[in-house]
Amino acid sequence: MEPGRAETIGSAVERSGRYRWSIVALLFMATVINYVDRQMIGVLKPTLSADLGWNETDYANVIFFFQMAYAIGYLGFGRLVDVIGARMGYAVAFVIWQLAHIAHGGAYSVTQFAMARFGLGIGEAGNFPAGIKAVTEWFPAKERAFAIGVFNAGANIGAIITPLAIPVLTITYGWRMAFVVTGVVSFVWLIAWLAIYRRPREHRKVTGAELAWIEQDPADTGTAIGWRRIATRRETWAYALGKFFIDPIWWFFLFWLPGYLGDRYDLDLLSFGPPLVAIYLLSDLGSVAGGWMSSRLIARGRTVNFARKSTMLVCAFAVTPVLFAQSIDNLWVAVLVIGIATAAHQAFSANLYTLPSDLFPRAAVGSVIGIGGTVGAVGGMMMAKYAGFVLDGVGSYAPLFYVAGSAYFLALGAVHLLSPRLERVSTV
Repeated sequence: MEPGRAETIGSAVERSGRYRWSIVALLFMATVINYVDRQMIGVLKPTLSADLGWNETDYANVIFFFQMAYAIGYLGFGRLVDVIGARMGYAVAFVIWQLAHIAHGGAYSVTQFAMARFGLGIGEAGNFPAGIKAVTEWFPAKERAFAIGVFNAGANIGAIITPLAIPVLTITYGWRMAFVVTGVVSFVWLIAWLAIYRRPREHRKVTGAELAWIEQDPADTGTAIGWRRIATRRETWAYALGKFFIDPIWWFFLFWLPGYLGDRYDLDLLSFGPPLVAIYLLSDLGSVAGGWMSSRLIARGRTVNFARKSTMLVCAFAVTPVLFAQSIDNLWVAVLVIGIATAAHQAFSANLYTLPSDLFPRAAVGSVIGIGGTVGAVGGMMMAKYAGFVLDGVGSYAPLFYVAGSAYFLALGAVHLLSPRLERVSTV
């Protein structure tokens, strides 16, 4: 689009409103719920281990089955949202994961808990394929990384709410009712989603000026694209291998960090809340900053290739101090180091999540994200088994932090090797 025309449209959008950001608000809230539901097991790990008699391997196996389901669900929902759209795809995913979340309250054994986690993993896998599909429908390329960063920040808000609210619910009503109450209340979001979400051209509250802004990118095919054609593109695997390397690190932070803080610094169910809140507040800033940084570089005339990769490189360096986290004796110094690492992860992730929409036609975005999410979940399964082995066998978190500190350079290397210029796929 010519610069003068883009400025004219941008000014018109300023005058006419920015309804597309209300869609991001819905995606943000869904991601908050998604992460409250998935992180509860991490916050409740000491309580569940004491009540149900789990060791580290039992806990790792429960996480493993969640990751297995997440791998299956990501692949399925990636394709489903390309076929039935973001609106209904998100609704189906939400119903599945909330029912499974509520079912945790009735689990009495490792097997039953693993079954509930499996159902949760299937449903929660739909969150990001549907969310990024919605962003692709509602935002031009230049705004997508920032929009994804904003709704992805819901992950950190969910991670902040969980250690503050869940211990209080657990102490007051028991851990079983904590699962039931949070699950039932969350259905309010589904009502709002079905009432509000439509594609931009179908929405009465989108003005002509805003629609022009949304649709400013060159048109691409809206027809279905074959799975084999998507799966055999190097660009698909650039994204997927990036996910393979970084997703397990986020799972490690999410599921093992409460236990680590408790063991290393002698914290209990209530006292590890403030350190976790501090870590995930930093993560929130990273999620938004990472999307903002690359979007800002693009707005200043830098290529998508330069903007995404330079931002991810900065993030990879920011993670490296976490290599030494195990040796830090002061709790709040450790919180700062780990918080910077989680912030860098979220900034890296916001840019990585944008690559499918940078590289592929809209009709293929959900499928590419599904493949990447599945590959990332396979990495998460491997990390869960490794964590159980290390913690039961070695008794130290240091090897896990070593993996975390190096993974982002490997991810960026894979992206650059397979897509050195991030050139858009004109046909698949």
